[in-house]
Parts: sequence; structure tokens; C-alpha cells
Amino acid sequence: MSADARYMALALSLGRRGLGRTWPNPAVGCVIVQKGRVVGRGWTQPGGRPHAETEALRQAGSNAQGADVYVSLEPCAHHGKTPPCAQALIDAGVRRVVIAAEDPDPRVSGQGAEMLRAAGIPVESGVMADEAQLDNAGFFARVELDRPLVTLKLASSFDGRIATASGESQWITGPHARRYVHGLRARHDAVMVGGGTARKDDPSLTVRDLGISWQPARVVVSRRLDLPLMSKLARTAKEVPVILCHGHDADATLRQTWQDLGATLVSCDASGGQLDPRDVVRQLARRGVTRIFCEGGGALSASLIEADLVDTLIGFTAGVIIGAEGGPSIGALGLGHLDEAPRFVLAESRRLGRDILHVWRRRMSA
Repeated sequence: MSADARYMALALSLGRRGLGRTWPNPAVGCVIVQKGRVVGRGWTQPGGRPHAETEALRQAGSNAQGADVYVSLEPCAHHGKTPPCAQALIDAGVRRVVIAAEDPDPRVSGQGAEMLRAAGIPVESGVMADEAQLDNAGFFARVELDRPLVTLKLASSFDGRIATASGESQWITGPHARRYVHGLRARHDAVMVGGGTARKDDPSLTVRDLGISWQPARVVVSRRLDLPLMSKLARTAKEVPVILCHGHDADATLRQTWQDLGATLVSCDASGGQLDPRDVVRQLARRGVTRIFCEGGGALSASLIEADLVDTLIGFTAGVIIGAEGGPSIGALGLGHLDEAPRFVLAESRRLGRDILHVWRRRMSA
């Protein structure tokens, strides 16, 4: 690994510390190197500010002058709530800037690098670009596609069932898998379930037992808002954000009740008697959400897949067999031919305690 790649790998690892905490901004890492020694490190802080470059420059102080800077995303070039990071690097007198990926935000795209070059600072881009694209795929999707990155998690039996015929589902997978899921929740902006799951399981959808101080937003997709008012979500809505995606025809009294409980209500279009998943994720993106971790149930999972909105599948398969009478992990897709079935590409597979973890990415081409 070259020196540039090594320092960029460090910048990327720092940026990942912000995943799930920086939305609507990207999670960026920055490393400042003076004569082979790291003199400044930074990553985007919770809520999106201060930016990674600002944090690294603050740590480096006067050592930033004449130093090389490694940043996982192009430094911003526009005046927002804070001055441009590109200008801060110029003012600090850095020698060279290495960028992993260009920022797709039209307020920045190419302009941050151009500002640095105009000031006489050499800029190299594309170092570990694929890794940077993957880390901030949610931010890129929000800017370019007007929707967040969607990860669908499925925990099922060997034969693809998520519950017995009586509805019993706790626990199909073991403690290692469940702990891993909490870590995944923490790296996403929001955890999403359908109304049926919220009614049946009464989930809290929080991150537990990891010793962290933040929580993702909890999203429930329920056209009629017919959700239990004494549920865990309702009782904790003022402590941990709850976002309810509902239809335009949802009962006005229920809307007001949930607002009084502390929930944020998002009105979404319906299609075929159900909420349109495209509009659901679009409305969430417009509220700043960049990364959604969907935990089902079967109907919501099917609707997201059918709408081609799932970017990553994360499966946990247990060595237990439930049988055809059990509940399927994904609802009906209405497929008549195998070549109509959505296909994903295997990215990772390994043992996790007594279960198998497998990660599949969106298939970009045939």
C-alpha cells in the first residue's frame, strides 16, 4: 500500500465514526501529515458540523503549514452555516490535498478542488474512491437520486421463515447476530419497520448494550396510523425521535395524538391501497435522512424490493427449520418467471456465533 493509500485508509476509518450521526451531511474523515507524521485527525461531528477538515486543522495548529492533507470527500466550497473548508485549508498554508471522492452536491462538485488549485495547492483525487463511494453511498443517493440508501435486514430460519404459524419469532437467531444488528442500527440514520411489525412485536428499535450515547430515528410506515398508543415507541417518542409515515387520509385525531406524544408525522402518497414506498423514502430524504436500516416486516420488505429501492441485503440465517406454515421473510412479489426476480451480488459471508451472516449488494448491471 502506498503512503497516500495508507493515510487515506486512516481518513476513511475516521469518517466511518460519523455514520448514522452526521445526516444530512456526509460522514467525512481528514488526516493531516507533516513530514511523515500525523499531526491532525478529524471527522464530521454529530449533526454534520464541525466538518472533518475543521477538526483536523484545529488539532494540527501551526503544523498544518506545508503539510499534506488526506480527506475522504472533496472539501466544501460554499458558504453555508460555516465557511468553506477549501478556504480553511488554503488559509492554513497546506502543501498538497489528496481527495478520495468528488462531492456530488452541486454547490461543491469540483469547485472545492478548483479553489485549492487556483490557490496553487496541488490536488490529487480518486485515491481509494470506491471505498469512499461505499461509505457515503447514502449521501450520494440523497443528492443524486432524491432518496436515502436502503439496507434491508432479514433474520430467518434455514428455510426462509421469520416466525412460526402462531407468530412466535423470538429468537430465531442467536445473541451474536442480535448484537451485530444493534451495531448496524447505530451506523444508520433511521431504523424502519412497517405498521404490522410495530403492532405485532411492539419493538423499541433502539441501540442497546453497546455503550453508545446516540440513537437512530425510528420510522414506522403505517397508512392509517392505527398503531398502539401505549407502545414502546409511543412512550419514548419524546426521548428518541419517532417518524410516522402515513397516508394523506389518516385520521386527524390520530395525527394530533401522535404529535402530542412527540412523533414527527410525514404525509406520503398511496398507491394500490398502500403507501408508495418511493414517496416514503423520498419524503425521508427531503428531511435529511441518508441511510435507512429496514427491519421489515414481509409486506414492507416486498414493497421496497418491488420498487427497486433496496441497495443492500443483510441476512442472518439460523440453523433452524420452521416449515411452510411459518411466516415468510418477504411478502408476495407476483413473479411469474425466474428472470423477473431481483438479483444481488454477494459481498460478504461469514459465521456469526451459531448463525451465518451474508451481505448482498445491488446488482448494477446484467
